[in-house]
Amino acid sequence: MRLSVLDQAPITSGHTPQGALEKAVELAEVAEKLGYYRMWMAEHHGSNAFASSAPEIVLAYLAAKTSTIRLGTGGTMMMHYSPLKMAEVFKTLSALAPGRIDYGVGRAPGGDQRAIYALSQGNDPNFDHLYDNLDVTLELLKDKIPDNALYRYTIASPEKISLPEAWLLGSSGNSAIQAGKMGLGYSFAQFFMLGAMRKELFDLYRDNFVPSTFMDKPDISVAYLVTVAETTEEAEFQAKPQDIARIRLSQGRMDPLMTPEEARDHPLTDDEKQAIQTNREIHLVGTAKEVADKLRHDQDVYGFDEAMICSIAHTQAQRLQTYELLAKELL
Repeated sequence: MRLSVLDQAPITSGHTPQGALEKAVELAEVAEKLGYYRMWMAEHHGSNAFASSAPEIVLAYLAAKTSTIRLGTGGTMMMHYSPLKMAEVFKTLSALAPGRIDYGVGRAPGGDQRAIYALSQGNDPNFDHLYDNLDVTLELLKDKIPDNALYRYTIASPEKISLPEAWLLGSSGNSAIQAGKMGLGYSFAQFFMLGAMRKELFDLYRDNFVPSTFMDKPDISVAYLVTVAETTEEAEFQAKPQDIARIRLSQGRMDPLMTPEEARDHPLTDDEKQAIQTNREIHLVGTAKEVADKLRHDQDVYGFDEAMICSIAHTQAQRLQTYELLAKELL
């Protein structure tokens, strides 16, 4: 099983957005030394909980700070961007870090209604034809002329560069089928929605896969939220702030992560306590062996190729410990 990193540049209570981005750089350097295969930056808008609003900018900086780990977006929220701009950005990144760039793309907005309309400059957001736009982007990445009236008269520069890997993010059968037909990797967001991961989704992807310039065979990654510590009790203590953050998110709130001490003393209803236990399928908490055993079990059941680990601990030390302990167990 390949092991990779998904980072959202979380802004925890008492810390700054600039610090969150500096910690992303440190995480990339540590992950490379530990043997993680790739690191993706997420895209979030209109939030004071995450600092990763421009992942492609962060990638360029990370590429200069590392030498072997693959770097990408998990994902570029394509509804906000023109296919030409996306192609030019990822061609430029690939020219600067040949063989190390991933174009991971998603259909979600990555923000609330206010952010969506601000990004579309007050125009109606582009929720439709996203797969068509992705197809145009892929053609431009390959230096091809798309069959599209708007984009057939221009090139996406720079040309003749090493192509990035291309991945489609998703959590549904429709995205699985589309990823397969387009010959893209399929990255499943397991930490988004409880009970969404099913073997049938991945079978749909493989059954519909057509080899492409970007990928010659099916490739599936699954992203988990993970908290690991030396003991199960310590892991539960460190995981509590993120558990509460998920409850708040379900209530429409996205606040900076509280400290473990604040979370320990935070009153919870019986329903909230039950929700935390139910969410253990998508937030893996425990020792490195306990979490590794769960990942191995899921790989056997669902048949994915790679686990992407997202750790949102209050401190950088605890976050790095999750990656370090898991690497010792799995790499």
